[in-house]
Amino acid sequence: MAQLRSRIGVPQVYPAPPHYRRPGEDAFRNVAQSYGDDNPLWCEPDYGADTRWKEVIAPPALIGGDSLIGADLLTDDELARQDELRGDPLRGVHAFYAASEREWWAPLTSGNEISRRTALVDVVDKPSEFGGRAIQEWTAQAYQTTGGTLLGAQYRMMYRTEREKARERSKYKDVVIEPWDKDAIADLDAQYALEKPRGAEPRWWEDVKVGDPVSTLLKGPLTVTDMICWHVGMGMGMYNVAPLRLGYRNRLRIPRFYHRDELGVPDVMQRVHWDPEFAKRSGNPTTFDYGRMRETWLIHACTDWMGDDAWLWRLRVEFRKFNYVGDVQWIEGKVVRHYLADGERPAIDLELWTRNQRGEITSPATATILLPSRQYGLVRLPDPPGSARTLTDVFDATINRFQRGDNGR
Repeated sequence: MAQLRSRIGVPQVYPAPPHYRRPGEDAFRNVAQSYGDDNPLWCEPDYGADTRWKEVIAPPALIGGDSLIGADLLTDDELARQDELRGDPLRGVHAFYAASEREWWAPLTSGNEISRRTALVDVVDKPSEFGGRAIQEWTAQAYQTTGGTLLGAQYRMMYRTEREKARERSKYKDVVIEPWDKDAIADLDAQYALEKPRGAEPRWWEDVKVGDPVSTLLKGPLTVTDMICWHVGMGMGMYNVAPLRLGYRNRLRIPRFYHRDELGVPDVMQRVHWDPEFAKRSGNPTTFDYGRMRETWLIHACTDWMGDDAWLWRLRVEFRKFNYVGDVQWIEGKVVRHYLADGERPAIDLELWTRNQRGEITSPATATILLPSRQYGLVRLPDPPGSARTLTDVFDATINRFQRGDNGR
């Protein structure tokens, strides 16, 4: 713990290279499709040209999200300190992606190179019902184009738990995933048939009222195929999971991340998401999704509801229950606040959640959206924290905000 805390605030080289070095229309489309989003604003140039943005823009999920984008931007002195950050002080301790807070300040357009800064910002020692002792490990990342446009920032919380106690307690061993009959699938298909992005029709701020529902979005029943498709667009994350010879090299880099399977073959711990037997060893009844995956679903629900002229400013989400293969998640929500942000930007706050077929809320969330207004005009994009102009300044500002507890931990 002392070794881990000594790293707070020290910018680090991220352990995996960016999945997209210069993301363009193909990357925008691949990312959006990976979580089931068919909004043409992300991928059809003729459509984008007729919007207020005048071209296609990246789906918000592309800004942030682990190793998706961004070449590390560090000073020579910061690079010289990287030996202090080698290895994981909690290596071998299981990690769950448990919470995230994100904000976006400007759209990403095609063909930009992107820089990022990353650092650990807090470590909280906290007991866990699931795995005995647990650690909340918070990391911040901020992003900008090499042309100087500040794009957004993200805080991520990894929950680190003791494996042995997680297996002993097996809190979720009695969860049963019931099969779906043809009629039930037909009902779900009927809902899918009704879904579509709001698109070019503005959602005017004046027309939105507190208590208004957010259009329900369906995701599921979850399959391993869904997770494969998600990985195609979103990459393999910070562990840089790779096949064959590349996998061999990765195993040399992080050998403790690999465990032998029933055939004696070294395989990644990440296979809890696609190997049912390995998932059971972590105290679960079967394989389950990624928190990042549900996060993209909540982003999708916001952008479908708000329309192309609006701006998703902030999203905060907690991942409180697992979403297992075979589960359905309905993304639901309502408007809880209608106001002028900073005294001049028409804004609304949403309360959101994902609900499974057992009636459980698996991921409570909140979002802030800027809407076009008949009185105030087009959306004015938000300012980065502290009106920062450089990536270093905005990164320092986001860390300071986190340390003050302004992110609602």
